[in-house]
Amino acid sequence: MNPKFVISLTCAADNTDKATVAFVVANAALGSDRDTVVFLNVEGVRLSQQGYADSIHEEGFAPLKELMKNFAEGGGKIYVCSPCFKKRKLIENALVAGAVIVGGAKLVEFMAAGAPSLSY
Repeated sequence: MNPKFVISLTCAADNTDKATVAFVVANAALGSDRDTVVFLNVEGVRLSQQGYADSIHEEGFAPLKELMKNFAEGGGKIYVCSPCFKKRKLIENALVAGAVIVGGAKLVEFMAAGAPSLSY
């Protein structure tokens, strides 16, 4: 079984249900001893900004801010798509814990051994 797992997240406040479920699954992957990456791209890159997720709370789930914090504290990695980030003119020194801005090559490198992935 591959020890790596990737979740590609293209949503933020535009679809809070998908954004929340992505981090629920990411935390489950960490809990299953998977080296886990959440790849924020398209609108998902907005979640990389401190404070952005503070008011997102889908009924029946923990608040997104808490899910993201638990993910980072658990050793999860948050890769932020560099071109998507730049296009939206976001602030590099306002990244949430665990987030790093990367190019596509970094994601490909992580997945090269055949890491399973999900997209939201």
